[in-house]
Amino acid sequence: MPDSQTDYVIVGGGSAGCVLARRLSDDPDVNVVLLEAGPDALEPLIEIPFAFSQLLKSDLDWDNESEREPHLGDRRIHLARGKVLGGSSAINALIYLRGNRLDFDSWERAGFCGWSFEDVLPYFKRAEDNEQLGDPYHGKGGPLAVSDNPTPHELVDAVIAAALQAGIAANEDPNGAVQDGVGRWQSTQRSGRRSSTADGYLGPVRARPNLRVITDAEATKVNFESDRAVGVEYLRHGELKNASCQREVILSAGSFNSPKLLLLSGIGPAADLARLGIACRENLPVGRNLQDHLIVMLNWLTDGESMKDAWTPENMARWEDDGTGPLASNVGEGGAFIRTRSALPAPDIQLTFCPVMLGDDFLVPPMDHGLSLCPVLLKPASRGVVSLRTSLPISKVRVQNSYLAEDDDRRTMIDGVRACLNIAEQAALREVTTGPSLVPASDSDADCLDFVERNAQTLYHPVGTCAMGAVVDRECRVLGHECLRVVDASVMPEIPRANTNAATIMVAERAADFIKAA
Repeated sequence: MPDSQTDYVIVGGGSAGCVLARRLSDDPDVNVVLLEAGPDALEPLIEIPFAFSQLLKSDLDWDNESEREPHLGDRRIHLARGKVLGGSSAINALIYLRGNRLDFDSWERAGFCGWSFEDVLPYFKRAEDNEQLGDPYHGKGGPLAVSDNPTPHELVDAVIAAALQAGIAANEDPNGAVQDGVGRWQSTQRSGRRSSTADGYLGPVRARPNLRVITDAEATKVNFESDRAVGVEYLRHGELKNASCQREVILSAGSFNSPKLLLLSGIGPAADLARLGIACRENLPVGRNLQDHLIVMLNWLTDGESMKDAWTPENMARWEDDGTGPLASNVGEGGAFIRTRSALPAPDIQLTFCPVMLGDDFLVPPMDHGLSLCPVLLKPASRGVVSLRTSLPISKVRVQNSYLAEDDDRRTMIDGVRACLNIAEQAALREVTTGPSLVPASDSDADCLDFVERNAQTLYHPVGTCAMGAVVDRECRVLGHECLRVVDASVMPEIPRANTNAATIMVAERAADFIKAA
């Protein structure tokens, strides 16, 4: 379709961008162009849930790296993001968790009308095709397949039993009425095969005449006429091109690249832009308010069968035949949401249980049979920053997460580690483990914190860098400009208490209605 007929240009064909492309092109009189910096989702490993770690640091990963983190032993942290149609929904661990009711109600209380839990629940449900659950909290028939693990591993059952012995209540559905408790989790797969937004949302509508998908197209700046966004400049196969539109430019490039594109276009902190010779169009705190989930893996050995040797010809044949077996596992099969202090209004630690030993950013295969118990800091008080290194669009962003900069974050992670140590001492887990492999030297505050500082990593959930109220309004419109929105995890004012992919998809579903009503 020629530019003169294009209504919307969407930058980023990831978790949010694919949702928007589907929902906006539902109207046959609306023409949509979707730009994705990465390739089409043709890599066969994308389909295999167990293979997600092999996609990290591949050509399908933006492969960012943090600055040295002062409270993590000055280590640089690998920051994976999907660079492929489907974005991070094509390379993540498939865990389907939404967050706590309080998360979204707090957005509403902060002044963002229309984002309370009761407001967003219909959009979670609209997205969902849940194979097992159909109560008031779940949807059927949506584009995103959500299912139980087809071949649950017995080691995760043992950890769940131990957590129950440790006094954690059972909870079969943390996406239901109550988040607290322990149990198995659902994942974004069907018949043992990944369901990314590229599969569920984009795949069925790729042939629409009013939808044009351009891959290998990296946006370099937003084009303006006065304060009105009129298109996007992008680089494709070494050639600089432009995609113009009549209605809106929508940035869905994620919490690192959406702020990057705004900054390159002159929207951001004036002093920072001046240092790079970029004229400031609007002085906004773009890139500030970065929040992420920190995780640390504690490992125990077992003389039983873990998933260490899952990659076999027999298991591959089984997966290809009927989508079952170890390769159908997303590894993070279950876990718990707990409150480390009784006065808290909601969980502050997520525990993830894995039937294999993990560490080293998921990048190093395990050498022994074992299992992992992994505490996740759900509501960090620490805030980071995404900024430009240079004014060149080809430069990667600078990311300073400032993990554990706040005392409360350190206290919570210590208590999360201690919760895992307590679970490991229960009879149900002692029966299947032969000793520790990677744990703190003791359960003292000092040893637990030292362990976290030496071993913690990101769970790959960056949000907040184009937050509502600071950079965009409640309908995701960039402040001070017309016809320009950001729709992805970067607009979340605060991070949800769970893996963020489901909430990102919800944000796009919600924003699609705002856009269509404009």
